[in-house]
Amino acid sequence: MIEHLPEELTAVLTGTPELGDAYLVGGCVRDWVLGVPNKDYDVEVFGLDLDRLASVLSRWGRTDLVGRAFGVVKLTTASGAIYDFTIPRRESKVGAGHKGFVVTFDPTLQPEEAAARRDYTINALSYDPRRRVVRDFFGGIQDLKNRVLRHTSGAFAEDPLRVLRGMQFAGRFNLTLAPETIALCRQIKDAFPELAKERVREEWFKWAEKSTVPSAGLRFLEATGWIEHFPEVNALRGVPQDPIWHPEGDVFTHTCHCCDAMARLPAWQQSDPESKCTYMLATLAHDFAKPVTTHEAMRDGVLRIVSPGHEEQGGPFAESFLARINAPNAFIERVVPLVIHHLAHLQTPTDRSVRRLAKRLEPETIHGLILVMTADHMGRPPKPAITPPTVLALQAMAEELKLAQSAPKPILLGRHLIESGLRPGTEFGEILKEAFEAQLEGTYQNLDGALQWLKQHLAGSKDRSSLPPSNHGAN
Repeated sequence: MIEHLPEELTAVLTGTPELGDAYLVGGCVRDWVLGVPNKDYDVEVFGLDLDRLASVLSRWGRTDLVGRAFGVVKLTTASGAIYDFTIPRRESKVGAGHKGFVVTFDPTLQPEEAAARRDYTINALSYDPRRRVVRDFFGGIQDLKNRVLRHTSGAFAEDPLRVLRGMQFAGRFNLTLAPETIALCRQIKDAFPELAKERVREEWFKWAEKSTVPSAGLRFLEATGWIEHFPEVNALRGVPQDPIWHPEGDVFTHTCHCCDAMARLPAWQQSDPESKCTYMLATLAHDFAKPVTTHEAMRDGVLRIVSPGHEEQGGPFAESFLARINAPNAFIERVVPLVIHHLAHLQTPTDRSVRRLAKRLEPETIHGLILVMTADHMGRPPKPAITPPTVLALQAMAEELKLAQSAPKPILLGRHLIESGLRPGTEFGEILKEAFEAQLEGTYQNLDGALQWLKQHLAGSKDRSSLPPSNHGAN
């Protein structure tokens, strides 16, 4: 049986006679077979209409029909747990896009026919809680054992979003694509414009947050030809790199290795979901400008492949990709500076440079940049997968200055100017701006130093104002 199935859900499913034809479906069954924790349980119920299902479930707690349009009843039990119960539905493709479907609910639909409507065989599994057996109509268990992603039926082609779902499934579970599914995905490649940008973003973000082997998702896009819909990623293929520094191959191969390296970093695995997405997307985008900057040049008398300035030029490419997938501005503001500064460790760090770097990265942090730098260095097999000394030096200095997790905050504030006898006015902003610049330069490190700087600054301003007007340039 499914391990750790909540007792109250088991009681509902086995103690309700009307639910004799109800099954756990979808991701919870797939993840159980894989041994992956999953606390989301979806139940598909056959033989009852929506109102009758809601009435039956009301014996166990509060029912909510907010999902009526999707055939969903939400059950909230006494413990506060929420479970989704659905009735089988038929979908008919009548137009383009995700809204181009006519959905009808059919309690008389047979379980095998309902399973055939699911995207991949690994998601077409169901679990019978009464007999405690997994029902597998399409070979999903064998596909999971072989790490193969295979479409369930011809209905797959009706919803092109299923291709991008395949991308994130491949990355999450390290799956390869069945040849017949590759062919089908290629056949519907031109349907990509039908997809709403929000749905494209959701699949990319799932890839970025949940992947264990992100390269499998990128290779999925390459195999199906859907990589062409993301030109910033597609352009990486075939771009050469100097084998002395990059023995692994072209830029796309390097990027795949880097993304996999990021997914293996404990600090990434322990990050919050938003940060995991940020760091993975920054790793994906860190070399987006190499296709336009790479060329051959003489270095120390040897012809080398170089990509000067690709880190700085990569910012607009990263922003373009993120806009293409409809990423919120909050992510763009974090990802782009990570791309622009991913080679900052090649400069010897000083107190001043670390303070300014932390400020330029804001709202991102040096901690996040360290992860991207580390993944970049580790994505070069067979070179050792280690954090390079230059990155460790930057990390150590940032931690010493207490700037690894945040940018410097201004020490001198408006209230300090008022306490010094100044009246609020237009010059406040200019004084505070100059004060913060002095702080970043290392002129002072605490409030006493800031107040001393202010005293000297005001004295200098007074002296300058008392000077007679210059006649320089008079006729």
